[in-house]
Amino acid sequence: MHRDSLKSVSRVVVKLGTGVLTDSRKQPAPRQLKQLVAQIAALRKAGKEVVVVTSGAVGAGMGALGYQARPANLAEKQACAAVGQSRLMAVYDQLFAAHGLVVAQVLLTHADLEHHERHLNARNTLITLLQRGVVPIINENDAVSFTEIKFGDNDKLSALVASLLPADLLVILTTVDGVIKHFGRKNARTLPVIKTIDTAIEGMAGGTTSATAVGGMKSKIDAAKIAVRSGIPLVIASGKRKNTLAKILAGKIEGTLFVAHPHRLQGRKRWIAFFHHPKGALFVDDGAKTALREAGKSLLPPGVTRCEGEFAAGDIVRICDLNGTEFARGIARFGAEEIRGGKLLRVELVHRDDLVIL
Repeated sequence: MHRDSLKSVSRVVVKLGTGVLTDSRKQPAPRQLKQLVAQIAALRKAGKEVVVVTSGAVGAGMGALGYQARPANLAEKQACAAVGQSRLMAVYDQLFAAHGLVVAQVLLTHADLEHHERHLNARNTLITLLQRGVVPIINENDAVSFTEIKFGDNDKLSALVASLLPADLLVILTTVDGVIKHFGRKNARTLPVIKTIDTAIEGMAGGTTSATAVGGMKSKIDAAKIAVRSGIPLVIASGKRKNTLAKILAGKIEGTLFVAHPHRLQGRKRWIAFFHHPKGALFVDDGAKTALREAGKSLLPPGVTRCEGEFAAGDIVRICDLNGTEFARGIARFGAEEIRGGKLLRVELVHRDDLVIL
């Protein structure tokens, strides 16, 4: 039932991980890249709009600069990214041209998607490229982005791009077949469908031991949370096999499907929920949590038990319950100092129009 809905998708974001793009020498793997591009070109010829989020720039640069393992030093990492990105795009340009397709390089930083006008501009650019039949190839602007190269990963970037557009489907192609239960044991099996991301699912996700990769399965689960809450299904599948994308879009069982939330968030709510580093947190009591989640109310001062961080009116804040679990995000109408001052009475600290339940 869930798989059948994938037959009708028209806009797909495909994320290609470092492990499926590079060989043992950390160089782009020509045969592997060729078959992945052929899969994407087939989707374009079937009338689908496709956006590619690519890893592999640091990996490609490592090989060119003689590194055996991903450098820990930020400047060295950025040097690898700068050298590798142009090499990677040259390969994509050549391979897609063989299918009669034009590609466009789009380099993004977190700030591009956080700032509302730049966010909308990035979206408009991508939509225009898709309307012209171009395949946008997106990567983080690793040569200049400081925080992102240290803490970010392209799994999250792909989920944010899918949410930005929005896409009808996000596919993360990696070196494994999907989310694997009992990984490394004899009774290991790939989970075909995940309807809810709970602690058991999160417990199956480890990091990565790859010399070139960043995220591992944990970052893919985190990306799934963004995608499904945005109302976008996500499939994690093997990028090593041929026809993976065609099988997914034909509704066949391939990889692990994360089922989308039934109610897609509006564009502005997606921007509030996922595109910010929150500046602080408001902790609320059980009554306020119920009012926000069940009744769609605004957050009022009596429900707030604690205020953390230094933020101003207009900043994004996390909204957490008494256990410290974040369950919502919103735009604060007052600064932290005013809220802590305790003099605010009949006001809305976060208006329901500026609040998203996660």
